[in-house]
Amino acid sequence: MTATVGYASILAALALAVWGMAAPLAWARTGREGFFASARAAILGQFVLVTLAALSLIYALVTLDFSIKYVALNTTRATEIYYRVTGLWGALEGSLLLWEWILIIFSALVAWQYRNRHRELLPWVMFVFSTVSAFFLAIVAFASNPFETLFPVPADGRGLNPLLADVNMLSHPPLLYTGFVGLTVPYAFAIAALITGKLDETWVGATRNWTLIAWFFLSAGNLVGAWWSYHTLGWGGYWAWDPVENAAFMPWLPATAFLHSIQIQERRQMLKTWNLTLIIVTFSLTIFGTFLTRSGILSSIHAFSSGPVGMYLLGFLAFVLLASFGLLAWRADRLKGAPELVSMVSRESAFVLNNVVFVSALFTIFLGTVFPLLAEAVAGVKVSVGAPYFNWITAPLFLALVFLMGVGPLIAWRKASWNNLTRNFLWPTSGALAVGVGLFAWGVRSFWPLLAFTLSAFAALAILFDTAKAVAAQGRIAGSGPLRAFAVLIQRNQRRYGGFIVHLGVVLMVLGIAASMSYSVEKEVTLKAGETLEIGRYRVVFDSLEQYARPTYKQVQAHFRVFNEGHEVGMLAPVLKFFPSQSNPVGRAVFRSTAVDDLYLILSGFSQVQQNEVTLKALVRPALAWIWIGGWVLVFGTLVSALPLAPGQPRWVTAASVAGLVLVVLLAAVNITWEDIHSH
Repeated sequence: MTATVGYASILAALALAVWGMAAPLAWARTGREGFFASARAAILGQFVLVTLAALSLIYALVTLDFSIKYVALNTTRATEIYYRVTGLWGALEGSLLLWEWILIIFSALVAWQYRNRHRELLPWVMFVFSTVSAFFLAIVAFASNPFETLFPVPADGRGLNPLLADVNMLSHPPLLYTGFVGLTVPYAFAIAALITGKLDETWVGATRNWTLIAWFFLSAGNLVGAWWSYHTLGWGGYWAWDPVENAAFMPWLPATAFLHSIQIQERRQMLKTWNLTLIIVTFSLTIFGTFLTRSGILSSIHAFSSGPVGMYLLGFLAFVLLASFGLLAWRADRLKGAPELVSMVSRESAFVLNNVVFVSALFTIFLGTVFPLLAEAVAGVKVSVGAPYFNWITAPLFLALVFLMGVGPLIAWRKASWNNLTRNFLWPTSGALAVGVGLFAWGVRSFWPLLAFTLSAFAALAILFDTAKAVAAQGRIAGSGPLRAFAVLIQRNQRRYGGFIVHLGVVLMVLGIAASMSYSVEKEVTLKAGETLEIGRYRVVFDSLEQYARPTYKQVQAHFRVFNEGHEVGMLAPVLKFFPSQSNPVGRAVFRSTAVDDLYLILSGFSQVQQNEVTLKALVRPALAWIWIGGWVLVFGTLVSALPLAPGQPRWVTAASVAGLVLVVLLAAVNITWEDIHSH
């Protein structure tokens, strides 16, 4: 019954999506308002039906309906209920249904919010939503059906990949998918603007907050993914330049460039073609990332099994690119005549350079990601492009972005005078140089880390210096204290000061990345009970080795006492888990994190439990915690930019926004699983 309801809902939603594509065309031809209303109704109907289908699959997973093949393959009777729910996105068929569900939620929200506005654009926005929805519904219905039944019905299921049985499975994929799918909104408005020829700032203003919300989810998804990699996968790192990691990161780059450059279009009516191109590329990269993970051409924990879905996604990507850039070429004459740059020393020039650097980073990452695939497909040669390539190419580009973060918001529009430059940048530049000289004298002699720390100091000091001046001026005008003055500034200009907070978060992350990549210490030794490993400022003493039986696996856990400069600071217990379905054990590393450094322990192997002998890999990573601290600052800054804080905003809007986004943040923050609690 559940399978019948779910599949029938998908088919009915597909029929409505096809009508949602036809209705705007009929409206454009006849001008009849009924077609306009039915385009919106088609979106809302799809929302109801796809929600019913998604809830049906969740119900089947929770109730262990093994008559559905997808349930049998992705859960077991021993699976905890919260991991049963994550089965919705644990494999190919369910993940595509989740994608479609999030898409139609965004579509319904847009249709509801703009029911009385943007009448010229909205029918074509609905047309784009229904077109994308129809494609994914067709995939779910005919190529990747999550409601396929199974007979005879097995007594138990196979279950999730053990590496996915982690609490971050509750947050990382939904955050990332929401970021990906949310970028459909600005793309739909951009295509609607091209179709109608209404290429002024209307479509940009309508989608700015939607883009920011999608960017927030995409940023949070990548951050939680890095955290998951660090604390679960047991290799001591947080970013491996895995092709699927790159696929999740690449849309973030043009989306970030777009959020910056639309400010120039709104203020100076410049970069119209550039902004349309950026959002087309951004949306196309979300489809490309979906293709990479669902085509079977990659072997990765992030990727799904092979099948026909990959070719359909590749065909849809080709259609999106040809149709979108075809429309852009068709409207090229209406995009001419924009104001030109007055001076190379101006905020406009800084933002343009900022975008050039973002696009350069995107190109180099894209090239390094697809080249091995092309080499194997065309020449049959396996080529590996690893972290050294990405680090060597992208490090200078990202440091240039750090520098521009300090310059862009403070330099004057149109043409900066010498007075403007000295007034805004003398003290930040002097302070940054002082920091650089001090670090060099302290012993930081490697070029790239020293440059990273100096540029980070410049960006942070520029932001703090400008904010301090504004707070002091506001305090003098209103006769208020600094906190009150700062609150007033944020309320009056959320985008500026929210952006400043985001930039400070990025600076903190850069500090953590530069220090942890440049000054890490790593050792691997074999220890018997009572023996010691000295690493950095820590002394690690092997205490004991124990074995436990869990409902779905066996676990070997080693206990180590940790001393910092002679003082015992606690116990760390890395784990190896042995699953019947896995030929190799799954490791669970542990770490002790402080603002100064992280001590990270990996249980690489062991002899017989009775012999109490283990092979331990230990790492000390300086300042790594600042990556996560910076991530939280970035999240906070995004909320400051996006939340409706202005006077006169309806209270329910503010309350709903705060509640929803805080819920997402709390979900992303959870990092202790029930099995972690049980293991201790």
